[in-house]
Parts: sequence; structure tokens; C-alpha cells
Amino acid sequence: MKVLCSIILTIAALAGCAKKHAHHTSMTTSINDTLRTYLALGDSYTIGESVPQAESFPYQLQALLDKENHHFDTPTVIATTGWTTDELIGAIDQAGLTGKKYDIVTLLIGVNDQYRGLSQDNYRTKFKHVLDTAIQFAGGNAKHVFVLSIPDYGVTPFGKSNEVTIRAQIDQFNAINKSISNEAGVNYLDITGISRQAANDATLIASDGLHPSGKMYRLWVEGLNSLVAKRF
Repeated sequence: MKVLCSIILTIAALAGCAKKHAHHTSMTTSINDTLRTYLALGDSYTIGESVPQAESFPYQLQALLDKENHHFDTPTVIATTGWTTDELIGAIDQAGLTGKKYDIVTLLIGVNDQYRGLSQDNYRTKFKHVLDTAIQFAGGNAKHVFVLSIPDYGVTPFGKSNEVTIRAQIDQFNAINKSISNEAGVNYLDITGISRQAANDATLIASDGLHPSGKMYRLWVEGLNSLVAKRF
């Protein structure tokens, strides 16, 4: 009789574990099925040049949103150090994303247009083009597109010798992307002021003396997270 009771109790325990495992699997599948999607478009500031991938702003944003129960899949990133707006447009055309839709799209582009001395008229035309494409990727929903202003690298060791000129030109390029963003009705986050804090805080600059550190990206993400969370 004792043996029979022992067998019954063992079967019951195993059944309970199996049921619990099935419930856990069901919940995991449910969460994975509802992950939102994120496309990040840009240049070195988007891939996070000179910092670990996890410290780049798209990955920090995804992690913070996840922590706040806004579950997003790993970001799809189309960005390369040195890209101008023209080069980003070309890369998007070659990326094989035609017809794909994303829950949110971020866009930060233009510093290399300024650095290489490309005209502001060209930037105005090409920025509008790439922004229109970003809105298409967001399923036509401008409120799910988030433009970040161009950081001011004039305060970094790399740009310090030409700080005044860089500052003025960055402001001019940002006036263009802000105006176009406002006309399109997308979200606009001015992070240029944050970037200028690096003039008095070296911990905001990466080891290469030019790009933002993970700490600076975190400051961007705090503002960006607030904007994104409002849409969900």
C-alpha cells in the first residue's frame, strides 16, 4: 500500500511540473509573439562607434523599454561610421527591406554632410527623402518616427581646434532637420545640448576622443525613452 501511495504521489508531482512547464512555455511564446520591432537609421552615432554594442543608443533604448514592459525585439540597424545622408539612402535601397514595417524608427544623420563640406541645400533635399522613407517604414505613422538632432563634436578633443565653426555649422544643419521633422509631424529630440556637456565632462566622450561614451548615450536614451513610451 505504501508503495502504491508513493507511485501516485510521484505521478501527481510530475504532472504538476509538466503543467507548470507548459504554462511557462505558453507565456514565453506569447511574449515573443508580441515583440515590437525597431529600425535604427544613421551613422557612427547610431552604431555606437568606440563603445560596446550594448552601450549604443538603440540597444540601450531597447533594454530600457524592455525593463518598463514595452517589449521590443533586437534593433535592426542600418548605419556605418562616416556615412552621409546620401550614403544612408543608398544603403537603405540595398538593404532588402522593401515592404517591411517597424513599430518605431529612429533617424540621426547629417554630421558627415557637415564634416565633408556638403551643401546645406543637398542636405535639405536628402534629409527629407530619408525621413519620408523612415515614415514609410513606420507604416505611414509619423508619430512612430523619432529624429535625433546632430551632436556637436566641436567640444571633443578631435574638434576642439575648430569649435566655433563646427558649432555654427551644426546649428545650421540642425535647423534644417528640425524644420523638416516638424513639417512631417514626427517626434524630434534635441540632444545637441547634451553633447555640449562633454566640454566640461570627459566621461561623456569615448576613448577615441570624438564619439559619445555609453554614459552620454544613456542621457539621450532617457529623453528618447520618454517619447517612445508615450506612443505605446
